[in-house]
Order: sequence, then structure tokens, then C-alpha cells
Amino acid sequence: MGKYKYLANNIALFSISNFVSKILVFLLVPFYTNVLTTAEYGIADIFQVTLLLLVPALTLNAGEAALRFGIEYENRRGSILYVGLTMVAKAAVLVAVAAGIGALFVEKQMKWYLFLFVILFAANALYEFLVLYFQGCEKVQIVVCGSVFSTLIIIVCNIFFLLLIRIGLNGYLFSQMIAYVLAALLMLMLDKKQTFDRFEPDSDLKKEMLSYGKPMILYSTGSWINNASDRYLVAGLLGAGVNGLYGIAYKIPAILMVFQRIFAQAWQMSATKSYSDEQSEEFFNSMYKGYRMFMVLGCSGLILSVRLIAQFMFQKEFFEAWRFVPPLLISVIFGALTGFLGSICLAHKDARSMGIATLIGAVLNIVLNIVLIPCIGAMGAAIATAVSYFCMYAFAMYFVSKYVKLQVNFWFDGLVCSLLILQSCVMILKVKYGYFIAGGIFLLLILLYLKQIITFLRGLLGGFYGKKSNK
Repeated sequence: MGKYKYLANNIALFSISNFVSKILVFLLVPFYTNVLTTAEYGIADIFQVTLLLLVPALTLNAGEAALRFGIEYENRRGSILYVGLTMVAKAAVLVAVAAGIGALFVEKQMKWYLFLFVILFAANALYEFLVLYFQGCEKVQIVVCGSVFSTLIIIVCNIFFLLLIRIGLNGYLFSQMIAYVLAALLMLMLDKKQTFDRFEPDSDLKKEMLSYGKPMILYSTGSWINNASDRYLVAGLLGAGVNGLYGIAYKIPAILMVFQRIFAQAWQMSATKSYSDEQSEEFFNSMYKGYRMFMVLGCSGLILSVRLIAQFMFQKEFFEAWRFVPPLLISVIFGALTGFLGSICLAHKDARSMGIATLIGAVLNIVLNIVLIPCIGAMGAAIATAVSYFCMYAFAMYFVSKYVKLQVNFWFDGLVCSLLILQSCVMILKVKYGYFIAGGIFLLLILLYLKQIITFLRGLLGGFYGKKSNK
């Protein structure tokens, strides 16, 4: 199968998974903002961002290793599953022990939240590992089924816990736990015979997975700091209520991240399969240009319509969160491009370079948050996130140049970035005729990318319809 067709087929499958899952969750946001207080949502948000740090770090990136080696070692996938599940189990035990010790020193309500967190961690770690494992086995259909099923369970449980018996934050967390566990069981059942074939220890494979996963801890931790440190600092400096507003603001960038995740999931598989191909540089350049163009136009379109979307999604006092959205959208662009570059490095088993890039961005993020949040509140956190992601992207571009020479026009990219910043300022400050100015910027960006739009669509449609765009 040609590289473009392989990528296009996976994009189609991941689109089903992500559109069904994320759009349904997107439609739940007005429900959440109506039944939860800003403080409750702030606490739930802290739970989620903590999982983003601890799951990859404590499992030693078992899922990423399973994806990488599952594609490479087709006849050893049972052992990959065995090693990965062992690492997940050990991580869950470690969290339980740490929570048990912590429970000795906190009040009763916090003991309950620690207990819930242990269960949520174990369920989430298992689910996330299996998603990446089956992705590495190139069984994307199973991943799609698991993702969609998880979302449906969350919706049903939310209706029951939040609307019928009205138990607030507890119900929100129960829904997550139940969905992760049931979706994980479904994925295992769908591939029961093949999954557990040669399900046995393999010490050499374990060493190889650990040697791949451990260096990625710096990368995953740095990425987490860029994603989550602002939430902790906002909560600590401004309170859980403001953090609830700031956390809900991420729901609009999540729309753009749906498309980013669709491509990223498919791209990670393609990068791993194609990195040693003689024509890989041409393929990587083509995909990079199309991806960058799509993310920029998506970002600009959402900035233009941010207030209209917020009026639908954000109820009551949550509506004011829309002001934080534009800089967060810009950070999604640089985060997405960094992830694209990171996939190339990881395909070459170079987690160290991406770890350095993300660590630099993470340190800058923390420093800027400490400086800006006391001065301009949660907006300072949003700006710090965008700046740190840009920094991380710049270093990632430098490190990737060791493997692939990407064709980058820095003057053009600088112009595009300036237009997005101008559009953001126009919307946030609510200048006179702001919608006309922001709309004009959106149209200008379309004209600037018109040639790339046509080229990218031809290549991608060629992949969908089986044309030999590249071999």
C-alpha cells in the first residue's frame, strides 16, 4: 500500500472515532457548565491534567513503546501486550501506595478524592495503553470501536449521575472510570484470540521497550508542563473558580485538537513505517506543509467565531472564559507542529532531542506563568502557553533537521503568525468593526494558502481513491 493511501485510510478510520467521540463530548459542555459549579469543574480539570502527567511517566511510556514496536515486531505482539500490562499494573500499585500515604495527612474529603484518583488512574492507564497497543498492531478498527464505546458510556453515565441522581463532581468522575474500564474490556474481547497469542514474558523485548520509553519521560513530562502547569498556577494563585473558567476555555481549542488528533494518530503510524524509505523526505515535506496550512486556517476560523461558539457552549458565568481562547488556539498550532516533528524523531528512536525541546518550553512556561498571572490573571497563563509552545516548536525544528530537511519559509510563517496574533487582539479587545477585520484576515490567510490547499487536497484525495501519488 502506498504511503499516501496508508495515511489516508487511517485518517478515515480515526475520523470516525474522533468525530463521534469528540463531537458528542463537545455537545456535553453546555450540560457540564449548567450542572457543575466553576469550583467543581476546576477540581475535575486538575484530575484530568494530573493524569496526563502520571500515566505516561509512571508506566514509562509503555503505550508509546507498544505502538513503536508493535508495528516493527508483528510476531511478538503478545509479548508486547504482556510487558505493557505489567508496567501498567506496577504503576497503578505505586499510585495506590502514594495515595495511601497521602491519606494519612489530609482531611476526610481529600481522602475520598485520593481514593477516586487511584481508581481513575488505573482505569485511564489501562485504556490509554490498549489504544496505543492496538494502534501499533495496525488494528485501527478496534481503536475506533473502543473510543466510540467509551464516549457513549460517558454520556449514559453522565445523564444518570449528573441529571437523574445529581451527585455532581463524584458523578462526573464515576462516568470516566466506568467508561475507561468497559472500553478496555471491549477492545480485548474484540481481538481475544490474536491478542493473547504468545502472551508471555520476553526479557529482551522488555529491555528494548524500557530503553525506548524511559528517555521519553522527559518528552512527555515537558509536554505535560506546557499543557498543564498553567492550570495548577491559576488554581493556586487565583483560586479553583478562576481555574474552572480557564479550564473550560480549553474546550474550544479542543475542536481544533479533534482534527489535530485525527492526523497525529494516523501520522505517527505512517512516520514509523516510512522513516527509512528513500522517498521519506518528500513525503514528510508534503505532509508538513498540508498539516501546517490546515491548522492555521482552522485556528483562524475558530478565532473569528469564538464568541458565537462560547454563547452556545458556556452557560452562566462560564461565558467569560471565551477571552482566554484565542492565545490557546495559537498554542494548539505550535503544539501540533511540534508533535508532527516529534513523530519523526521518535521514528528514529531519538526521544532525547524532543525531550530537550519540550523541557526548554516547559521551563519557559513556568517562568512566564509566574510573571504574567499575578499581572494580568488567567490571560497571562494563556499567553505563556502560546509562547512556550512556539519556543518548543523552534527547537524541535532544529533537532529534526538531523534527519529530514523540511522546506520552511520563515518569512511566510512569520507573516501568518502575525496575522493570527492581530486577529486575536481584534477579537479579545472587541474593537470597532472587529468581526469585519477578523473576517478579512481569515480570507487573506485562505488566499495566502490557496495553492497549498489545492495541492494538499489532490494528494490526500489521491490517497483515498488509491491513486499512486507516491510509493
